[in-house]
Amino acid sequence: MKLALTLVLTLMFLALESVAVKYIGLGVARIDVTVAIVAFLSLRAGLLEGAAASYAVGYLLDLMTGRPTGLYTLLAVVTFLLGRIAAGIVDVRSAKSFALFAMAADATHGLLAWGIGSVSSKQMAVSGLSGLPLEVLLTGLAALVLYPLLKRFGLGAEKRDPGLLAP
Repeated sequence: MKLALTLVLTLMFLALESVAVKYIGLGVARIDVTVAIVAFLSLRAGLLEGAAASYAVGYLLDLMTGRPTGLYTLLAVVTFLLGRIAAGIVDVRSAKSFALFAMAADATHGLLAWGIGSVSSKQMAVSGLSGLPLEVLLTGLAALVLYPLLKRFGLGAEKRDPGLLAP
């Protein structure tokens, strides 16, 4: 049931994001709400539940962006796993600390997407990173708004399993 709720919220946030990006007129950057959701899952969800939900969130992002299928699916799971490792190092208890955590996750996500995209394309362009600082900032602002909502819906609220990558 939590997976279905995560997917419904992700679809809703992706639709709102696409409308907001078009309304604001952002051509270079976007508000990456999916990374904020994956970051929240890495803090609150168990390994199997969070990895499955991150996979599904990444797949929805793949479908919505039209990029090569599998890129954001892979990156969402990698971001989730890196977030679980980082969750053992940092303590995230407030919306502000979650925003910083989501911004770090988005910067990592963006750099990995650029790196994989530049390897698969014929030319490595640094201009692909030009919108990353604005995207990270917008994701942090979105994470401030999303944190209380995600907490209220209880995504990943179960006790984390002490399995692989547990802090």
